[in-house]
Parts: sequence; C-alpha cells; structure tokens
Amino acid sequence: MAPLSTRPRSRPRRSVVLLAGMLLPLPVLGGCGAGDRDDDRAGAPRDIAALPPAQTAGSGTLNWAVDALPGTLNAFQADADDATQRVAGAVLPALFTMDERGRPQRDGDFLRSAEVTQREPRQVVVYRINPHAVWSDGRAIGVEDFEAQWKALRGQDSAYWTARNAGYDRIDRVERGADAHEVKVTFAKPYADWPALFTPLYPKSVMGNGNAFNDGARNDLKIVAGPFKVGARDNKEGTLTLERNPKWWGDRARLDKLVLRAVPRGERADALAKGLLDLADITPADAARIALANKPPKKDTAASKGKPALDDQPRDPATAGLRKVTVRKSLEPAYTQLALNGSTGPLADERVRKAVARAIDRKALAEQVLGPLGLPAEPLGSHVLLAGQDGYEDNSDAIGGKDHRASRALLADAGWREKGAGRGTKASGTPADAAGKDTAGKKEDPKSDRDGGKAAPAPPARIKDGKKLTLRFMVPDGAGTEPLHGVADGIARQLAAVGVDTKISKVDGGSYFKDHIAAGDYDLALYSWPASAFPATDARPVFAKPQPAADGSLLVEQNYTRVGTDQIDQLFDQASTELDADASRDLIARADARIWAAAGSIPLFQRPELTGVRKTVVNAGAFGLATPRYQDLGFRGQAAG
Repeated sequence: MAPLSTRPRSRPRRSVVLLAGMLLPLPVLGGCGAGDRDDDRAGAPRDIAALPPAQTAGSGTLNWAVDALPGTLNAFQADADDATQRVAGAVLPALFTMDERGRPQRDGDFLRSAEVTQREPRQVVVYRINPHAVWSDGRAIGVEDFEAQWKALRGQDSAYWTARNAGYDRIDRVERGADAHEVKVTFAKPYADWPALFTPLYPKSVMGNGNAFNDGARNDLKIVAGPFKVGARDNKEGTLTLERNPKWWGDRARLDKLVLRAVPRGERADALAKGLLDLADITPADAARIALANKPPKKDTAASKGKPALDDQPRDPATAGLRKVTVRKSLEPAYTQLALNGSTGPLADERVRKAVARAIDRKALAEQVLGPLGLPAEPLGSHVLLAGQDGYEDNSDAIGGKDHRASRALLADAGWREKGAGRGTKASGTPADAAGKDTAGKKEDPKSDRDGGKAAPAPPARIKDGKKLTLRFMVPDGAGTEPLHGVADGIARQLAAVGVDTKISKVDGGSYFKDHIAAGDYDLALYSWPASAFPATDARPVFAKPQPAADGSLLVEQNYTRVGTDQIDQLFDQASTELDADASRDLIARADARIWAAAGSIPLFQRPELTGVRKTVVNAGAFGLATPRYQDLGFRGQAAG
C-alpha cells in the first residue's frame, strides 16, 4: 500500500507499509506512561518554507510526485487512494482542515460557523455557509449538496458502491435552516466526530444518483469548488493537471497549474535533479544524497600555497541538479507498528504476545530510524493519537516496557521451556528469573541485548510439545523499505535474546498486504496506520473484536491482528456518542490502554516524513499533521515551471 500524505485522511483507514502511512462501568487499567494529557512532545512541526502569499510569484506550474494517478476521483469509493485525496483537497470543499497539532479547524472559505445547537432530545448541528461559496457552474453550495451526500453515504441504498458510511448512518435528516446559506443536520444517535462529515463535500450532481457516484466521478469532476479545477489527464505520460479555478472566491491560487506526476519512488531524486519534479516524498537514502550534494565543498589547501585550485563543482550533472533541491522533514501523521497475529499459532496465547512485547526495546528502534534523520526519536505511546495531538497519552504502561526477565517468565508460564530444562530445573522464566537472576544465577546485563552492545551468548531455544518456538516475520520489500528491514533485524535480535526464533520473509510490496496481512498469513509483521483527529470513528474498525460470520469465516473489518475484546468495542462506542470532548478523550484513552494490554499491536515510532523540494518552492514540503493549503503553494521570486 502507498503512503498517505494528504490531510485529512480518508476513511476507512489505509494501512501503510512503506517507511519514508478508538454505560457500563469498566475498570481503568492502572497507570499512564511517561506522557501526560495534551502532551507537547510533537517535536517536529511542519517544514514548508512558509512565505506570505503576496510575496510569492503568483504564477507557475508545480510538479508534485504521486505513486500513481488516481484510480477514482471519488474519495468515498474503495479504490480511492492518496492521489484521490490530493485532488479532492485542491478542488472540493473541506469544511474542516487540520492545524499543526492535528486539530480540526473550520475553513472560513466554506463555513462562517458550525456548531452543536442542541443535544437533547437529539443532537443538532447547524452549518452557516459562506455566502460567496459557489460551485464552478455558478450554483451556490447549499442544503441540497449536504442532503445528497448524506443519502448516498448512509448505507441504505445499494445502488451506491460506497467504502464507508460512518457518521452518515447516524443522521436522521438534513434540512434547510434559517435561509439558503444555513444547513441543519439532526442526528438519530449522538455523534462526537461530526466535524469529520461532509469533507470533502461533493456536488449533488455526483451524489444525487448511483450511476454518477459509481462511474461519473471516476476520471473527471466537471463541477468543483476549490482554488483549482480538474484539467487534462495524460495516462501515457502519467500526469493529471489541476488548473486555477476562475470561479474561486477565496485567496487567489499562486500557481497557474498543479501537476500530479506519477514517478516511482526510486526515480524521484533524479527527477528532482532534472527539474521534472518540484515536490516529492523521498526515501532516507535519497535525502542523504541531496544533503551530500548540498554540503559545502572543503577548502583546497593547495590553492592557499599558490597552486591551482581544484574544481569544487560536482562533475556529475545529477549531483549538480540536486544542489537546487533541499530536504524538508517532519513526522508524518502515521506510525509504524509491530503487528502480532493472534488468530493462530503461538501468538494466539496472550502470554506469548505479551512476552514478545516485553522483549522489544522500542526506544532503541526509534533511535535507529529517526535519530540519523535528526528527528525526535521517541517511541509512540498510543495506538490512536500522536504526540502533540489533543488527548494524547502514553498508555504503554498497560503492558510495560522492555524487560527480558518478565518476557522469559511469560514464555515459561505459557509452556515454552528452554531446551533441556526439565521439571525441577530452574529454567529461564521461573520466579528466580523474575527476581533478577538468570539460570546460572548471574544478574542480567541490561546492555547485553541492546543493538550495538556486546552480543550475549545465544540463549537456548524455546520448546513446547516437541516444537521450537519460531515466528514467521513478514516485512515488505521495495523502494524505501530498507529502514523497515533494519527494524525487523533489530526486533529479531531482541527476540532471540529471550529464546524466540524468527524467520524473516521479505515480500514484494504489491502483494504484501493483500496476500499476507489481510489474509492473516503471518505471525509478526511491520506496517503502519495513519493517525486521525477522529479516533472514536477511525480507530474503531482497526481494533474491533473480530466476529464470526454465517459461513464460518471471521469478519475482521480492519483488525488484521485479529485481537480484540468486547470492552474495547464498548469504549469506542461510548466515545463516539459522547459530545463532551474531555469525556470522549477519557474513553479513548481507556480503550487505548486495553489495546496495549491485549498485545496485538505494538506501536514503535511515528513515521518520518521526508520531502524533496526545489529551493524555489514555498509553502510546500513536509506538512506534518497539518492540511496543505493548496492556494498558497507557489514559487519565490519570478515564476518557475
């Protein structure tokens, strides 16, 4: 699956496998971790070379790399992708966008106000539309567009091939408010994440009937309402052009054209050097190439002695071209996790999953990936929010940090004994271990199993019923996945220290997710989930308890670890109906703590966001948690193309 780079993210959540992407009284699991509520450790704000629009060129064409041209321009279809979201962000209304801390903010170009005006007996939200907001055919944006989108997405009409209906299925009716610029939405069931609805907003011509929804908006959007409109598509050249929208009422777009250009990740650095691209997500290896090309040349000591100076200019044209490029970096709104398949094999035992979690040094892995990039190298403490987002808490203490003695004890309790350790023998994982000694009675060196430390003697294998404890470890293969391979190797070494053997398989990225992750054909795997400002809605299907289907199969929604509990589901359901923001965040935090305790998913670190940008480009780069403001993208100085 391809990384997601536009904000806000589409739902359902898309997994990301390349590295540079959640009333009955319930007991609260003891203790939060190191983080506090509203943790400020975001660490890496957006990096976009901000410049007031009035100081930009006001013209030009910007070429922005995508993995592939969009399979559809309808963001609510199953095959919508990252490029779909990028187009939607530039040409369609977004009622709420995300700020630098990932908080939804009303977009004044479309809304004068939006608020809950009534909670009892039913929740009512009133939207006051900007009276200047019009579709490109001249019709004012109004209640008929809201109503058509609700009816298309509420899940009651099989004529619409929709990918999701979360939130829309809770609406009872959509009607005109006080005048033509006011829309009143009444909910049949309270919905805490109501700001997630109607973004993007499509015209009634797309949402008004099933044929238009299913096929009419796949390759073109004839009616738009954003700073850009959809222009020519060239499948042979791999380009989709967005042109300045003359009917746009907001701040004038600084670009004449925004061209989405399909370029493989392995070719993007060279395309940037040649001027074929102006903006592209890049791999750490390409970021290093760009940094090296921009490194100041060493002084020639020969010249200081009266000898001819050596030419300090790069002889390689590609290297010379990279001197016109810089690297913008932040932390992407997505995190990399270690997924543990709890449906079969040794990991069906919760004790074994917890043993794996307690064996892993998440801090070391974060430093391994993020440290060399100069990004904050902190392990992530939440499955549902990122550090810096409102409501973020480090709940990892619900399972505990790295502790190899605890890991061995859990394995022994699950029946996985060290080879050769019989009854009456102190095996690793006995209470003696938990007290701080290994089988030889020596204290464990905490540095012996850390990456980079002195290698400890290989421990005995773990055996149960005559079988060795071996876990199949799947990782994706392809451009940009090299850092994940290093992470997998580090995890394998850490697990080996407690007697858990792993067999790492590198699988082509094209089949990795469908054939292995979604199919449940793995024990351990590395992939990523995007974060969301609306976790009660977006995280629920990722951690929902799988349910048996009538045909005997298992309905997992998006919970590909197949680990869940009724209590987690209940907490998410409560959070989604709680209109008090603080109370809803408390419920989300409690759900997250239980997800940690179930040990199906171990968040490792937030993904790095590395963007190669030509030095003339402004207001574009690594956006972090924020939504790009497409009308501000442009060039400094004279127009460039």
